[in-house]
Amino acid sequence: MEIVSQNNTATNTYAIEFKFSAEEFEAAINTAYNQQKSKITVPGFRKGKAPRKVIETHYGANVFFEDAVNYLYNHNIEEVVDKTGLDVVDVQNTDVTDVSKENGVSMKADFITKPVVEISDYKGLKVKKTVKTVTDEVVDEEINKMREKVARIVTVEGRAVQEGDTAVIDFEGFTDGVAFDGGKGEKFPLEIGSHTFIPGFEEQIVGKNVGDEFDVNVTFPEDYQAENLKGKPAVFKCKLHEIKAKEMPELDDDFVKDVSEKDTVDELKAEIREKLEKQFADEASDAADNALMDEMIGKMKAEIPEVMYERRIDEIAREWVSRTRIDIKDYLKYTGMTMSQFRANFREPAKRQVELRLALEKIAELENVAVSQEDIDKEYADLAEQYKISVEQVKSAIPEDTLTLDIKIEKALDIVKDSAEIEEVNE
Repeated sequence: MEIVSQNNTATNTYAIEFKFSAEEFEAAINTAYNQQKSKITVPGFRKGKAPRKVIETHYGANVFFEDAVNYLYNHNIEEVVDKTGLDVVDVQNTDVTDVSKENGVSMKADFITKPVVEISDYKGLKVKKTVKTVTDEVVDEEINKMREKVARIVTVEGRAVQEGDTAVIDFEGFTDGVAFDGGKGEKFPLEIGSHTFIPGFEEQIVGKNVGDEFDVNVTFPEDYQAENLKGKPAVFKCKLHEIKAKEMPELDDDFVKDVSEKDTVDELKAEIREKLEKQFADEASDAADNALMDEMIGKMKAEIPEVMYERRIDEIAREWVSRTRIDIKDYLKYTGMTMSQFRANFREPAKRQVELRLALEKIAELENVAVSQEDIDKEYADLAEQYKISVEQVKSAIPEDTLTLDIKIEKALDIVKDSAEIEEVNE
């Protein structure tokens, strides 16, 4: 294989012409024949036993050309990329310009490269670290959540529905006087204030009494998942069967002993306060780190190829499937979303992650960040411990050059953090 020509045709784009010799093409044709012969029938021969020349005579001299060309491309494109000397992120618009047994195979394609990155003033960045204050009210809110978890659900009699109640209702929805799919339910327990239903629905149940039959008038949001209901007014015919409410336990030492390892209300409050102080401090640190990264990204200049964002969206989508164990096709069918809408959910995080990595890679280069074998060995050991697998398994999954770059990026991030000026304020 040889590179015939290499021309910079646009920002981050090179038009590359490359060629495989007649000998390479002949070898690929022979590989294609061996892969396909078992599927080919020729009169006078048992299936899979016909010689290559007989098959080419029967089906045409170019019968294996397409498979051979694909084999050459798929098995050699990495070598082509290496020979260009470019930092390639994608290959697009591949075209076969010539094919013959005498001359071999000629191809051309657009090679998309990483952008040229410029960054400066990334040291001494100034951000605020805002830590929320743990007030008595915040502690009380957490205790009330604990009380709610063990609250009894009791049937309410002699009064109308109030905020926080659970209304057991029948409902059926209509648009333009016609019932729509998915708009009907019987004896559905709806917690008032949970915002489970369409905006405005729950509020219209407040004040109703058991046995009441009534209409609820709402308008579906413009971004509603079902296309046929977006922005449409609807009437729900409802009947209230039952009102239920939470009966909260008394806040006393007996309650504390039941729900925790503490003995008194004061001890529980002290424990909750300590946990919240740590939680708020951690949240403040994370927020400050994110603000710092945003400041750093703002110092970068680069024309980033769209394909880099799309590739990261692909990765995030795969991570989403692995985490949720939900098939994307099933999810789209269930939610009524299109693939474009699904991918759009990941657009902003993908964009930020790509830009963050490019910025840190450049900083690592500017700072001449070095990675020792000790650094690499430690990282492999840490990953093995984290995932409870052997170091050898980690090494088979993560090549050393990939890990080395990741370590460089972490060190570059430390450089930015260590030099930053962080002002801590209480909220």
